[in-house]
Amino acid sequence: MTCGFHLSKASPFNSCIKMMLFPPFDENTARYERKFVQGELYHWDIQQIVRNHPAAFHTIHYPRYINNIYLDTTEMDFYFDNVSGKGSRKKARIRWYGDLKGEVHTPVLEFKTREGMLGNKLSFILHPFTFGDAFSGESLQEIFRKSTLPDWVREVLALLKPALLNRYLREYYLSFDHHFRLTIDHELSYYAIGNQNDHFLEKFTSANIIVELKYNADVDKKAAAVTNALPFRLSKSSKYVNGFELFHPHAG
Repeated sequence: MTCGFHLSKASPFNSCIKMMLFPPFDENTARYERKFVQGELYHWDIQQIVRNHPAAFHTIHYPRYINNIYLDTTEMDFYFDNVSGKGSRKKARIRWYGDLKGEVHTPVLEFKTREGMLGNKLSFILHPFTFGDAFSGESLQEIFRKSTLPDWVREVLALLKPALLNRYLREYYLSFDHHFRLTIDHELSYYAIGNQNDHFLEKFTSANIIVELKYNADVDKKAAAVTNALPFRLSKSSKYVNGFELFHPHAG
């Protein structure tokens, strides 16, 4: 199939558009991302495991709250690609730090592409906005219109809609050799989207704690020693998938 690089909002979300939704996966800039879900240990116990790890993890940033609005197609293609076990998976989100509601001064649009355990991320600064009860899908479109974005990004965004809001507190660690970055996410909360994509409703709080290990491909041979010393369950599911299924338990 031969496809031009033009996407139209009126076009069906066919395989041609799926192939070209994001730029090609770049192995040269990709890094490994391994996630571990823990629902039995206390937060303090997990901190102690990380701090006593043979890799000598130490904190590198103060803990901060992360807020995400996940975007997906009308057909929820990103969600279904994740739950179907496909090697190639995509994700789109708007992220900001700090308070959930109020003035958002430095929001970032992120596109993530994963091939197996390897992941790429492209980021674009968005126009500041105010997030609150009156925020809607139309509010998002206004933000996109005011932002300086490449044409291909605007064409992708024309095919997407808000699908889920989530928030969590993240702690940051780095190994002594600086090769492995580890984060601990807790205080997870999820918010469903209204049927008309016009408001955020139904809050769900999860007691799970998520540990993520990230590192460049050139140190993958050292990774086994690091992961083997983490007594956690490896998980392929994303926060987006887990949160979406809380409100749509039969979606998958």
